[in-house]
Amino acid sequence: MFKSMTGFGRGEYQDSDHRFIVEIRSVNHRFNEIVIRVPKNLGGVEDRIRKSIAGTLARGRIDIVITADDFMERRRTIRVDKGLANGYYLAVKDVAETCGLDIRAVSAYDMAKFPDVLKVEEMTEDLETLWPKLSDAINQALANLMAMRTAEGENIYRDLTARIGRIRELGSAIALRAPAIVEEYRVKLRERCREILSEVNAAPDEVRLLQEVAIMADRTNITEELVRLESHLDQFGNAMRGENAVGRKLDFILQELNRETNTIGSKSNDISTSGLMVELKSEIEKVREQIQNIE
Repeated sequence: MFKSMTGFGRGEYQDSDHRFIVEIRSVNHRFNEIVIRVPKNLGGVEDRIRKSIAGTLARGRIDIVITADDFMERRRTIRVDKGLANGYYLAVKDVAETCGLDIRAVSAYDMAKFPDVLKVEEMTEDLETLWPKLSDAINQALANLMAMRTAEGENIYRDLTARIGRIRELGSAIALRAPAIVEEYRVKLRERCREILSEVNAAPDEVRLLQEVAIMADRTNITEELVRLESHLDQFGNAMRGENAVGRKLDFILQELNRETNTIGSKSNDISTSGLMVELKSEIEKVREQIQNIE
């Protein structure tokens, strides 16, 4: 059973220290495009997130938004830039000697107030510690997304099954109509010839009539196209039952279906057949719209 490319999934992990919320949205796309938005402090795990998503979703534009809350009391440390402090001290000493001042009047507190001598640094957590927690939220979001894509895929599968069945019916109706078209042409041609030749008291040339009918029958013969149409429908049905991503394969088969349909339409100049062709093309177009959203 195939899957839709449209879906949404949300996952959340929370403990006493952290909360991660992951939201994943997917829409149809020819390829696999993944866009990730994470807080700056989690940028180091972006490649892991991408691999997790790509390993599960084969096609579609995937947008992942991650928000994080931190409940921990951050541990901070004070670092002394000793080189800078010594530089300030030497500069102050030079000023004192130049001005005849007592360097002893400058306290350690005064030195600490110079720019960047003291720096407050916040201890950061190891990403290896955070990853299992974030990964849990990602897996939840993926599972919910896949459930939605699968449910939508089942709806599309049922719709396509019905439409492919209708296309078969229309193909059969066109095949049944084909012999009658040739016979109707023969009758009309004979009547037209009689009308024209009656004015000169002449009889139609039966051999010539049969030749014209044979030429017309050959020109409008759609047997091969109908056989290929049925074959493509069988291939389409088999592909629908595939286990892996089948969207591209279905799209290719549909192009072949459309090509045969156009050829049949160009060979058919019968009003009844034209009506069937309009419905046939309409069904194929609806199938095309549906498979654009299949993974």
